[in-house]
Amino acid sequence: MNKTITETESKYNKWIVILSIAIPLAVAALFGVNLRKLGFDVEPLTFLPPIYATINGITAAILIVAFWAIKNKKVKLHENLMKTAIACSVLFLVMYVAYHMTSDSTKFGGEGMIRYVYYFILITHIVLSIVVIPFVLITYVRALSKSFDRHRKIARVTFPIWLYVAVTGVVVYLMISPYY
Repeated sequence: MNKTITETESKYNKWIVILSIAIPLAVAALFGVNLRKLGFDVEPLTFLPPIYATINGITAAILIVAFWAIKNKKVKLHENLMKTAIACSVLFLVMYVAYHMTSDSTKFGGEGMIRYVYYFILITHIVLSIVVIPFVLITYVRALSKSFDRHRKIARVTFPIWLYVAVTGVVVYLMISPYY
């Protein structure tokens, strides 16, 4: 069984590395591309920020319920919720990139101490949103390979980081929304 687990995990390890590098690079590259400024006739997708902020909030709620589910030995529910949380995160990412490719970035207008709070939350959110990618993928692959002891071990790290990223995504939106 151990050999099978190792083969299953090693089959995905290359993809974990590729995605953990490619996703942040693609987001950074696409973030800097504004289709309107390049001459494309596209409408700004200014309606997206409250939608993707809501998706972040839903992701946070799903993560909490999934945590409750596994603590209460509801394994299938936990599995389905985690797949849904991953899908929500992917959906958020697609909408986030689409918004930034069609709309000008909004500057935070707060002054004084709130400005420092906002940028602290924003920077930690961005850094941890990059850091969490390989953690989520490794955690998921360990569950797929039925390596549950190792899955639990990394999930203890993945869960709080992912939850922080989801919650601070909502907080960042709420703090910047008056300046849209």
